[in-house]
Amino acid sequence: MTFKKTKIAMAVATATLALASSSAMAHSKAERIADATAKKTAALEAQVQQMASMMQAMQAELSRVKAQASTAVSSNSQKLQELDQWMASVKSAPVHVASKDNLIAARGGWMHFNDNRDGTDTGGLDFGGLRGDRDAYYYGGAIDFNVNNDLFGFMDHTSFAMELGVEYAHIANNKSNTGILAMLGARANKTADVNQLRISIAPKIKFMHGSKLRPWIIPAGLDINIISPPSNAITVLNTGMQFGAGVNYELFNGIVAGVDGRYHHSFDNIDGVDTDGFTLGGSLGFRF
Repeated sequence: MTFKKTKIAMAVATATLALASSSAMAHSKAERIADATAKKTAALEAQVQQMASMMQAMQAELSRVKAQASTAVSSNSQKLQELDQWMASVKSAPVHVASKDNLIAARGGWMHFNDNRDGTDTGGLDFGGLRGDRDAYYYGGAIDFNVNNDLFGFMDHTSFAMELGVEYAHIANNKSNTGILAMLGARANKTADVNQLRISIAPKIKFMHGSKLRPWIIPAGLDINIISPPSNAITVLNTGMQFGAGVNYELFNGIVAGVDGRYHHSFDNIDGVDTDGFTLGGSLGFRF
């Protein structure tokens, strides 16, 4: 009897231990499952928070882009309005034609040759004492044709013009009383004018466009010299160059006075007649 009770007690104890172990195992598994679920939940929450942060950043960037676009549209609209206003003002403004600054002027002054005028006889008939000195006076005129007022885009307020000029120089009146003419009686003691005609074309650079005072230079120009009486070889024509500088001043509206100095150089003489020298004179002209 006692053995049976013991056996029953042991069976009950074994069953109790088995239930307790099963209950402990079940509890441990539940804890593991709960821990895993909590970790997954935490990870999901972190991802959700990260996505929320990203959404907020995207929303902020979208707002910034919208603000910039709105500002750009407003600025472009303002620029278009300003452009429309400028076009309207240009259309309504009177047409302004820039002055070409052409000039026509009379000029004259003093001329000095490097050498005395010599070698002047005609056809072998010696004029004897016919000889001019180195000094003379001249008069003539010129036209400045304005081309542009910015020196072909290289320099502002600087005009480029072409000057066409003509001037007559009276050198001397001489009597002939020697040589062959002295033997002709009626033709003796006649006078002959020693003179010269110069035609020139030269580029002229004028500074300070728009000002009343206009300095200018001629870097190099063309001279055509015609002498009378002709040379020993009956030559009357040669060519050369001129270099000059001067200044003009507008006295009144369109009335211009000026002074200038020029040097004239020929590459060869006219069969013994030298036309090299310089001129110093003044001018009075009109702009058009």
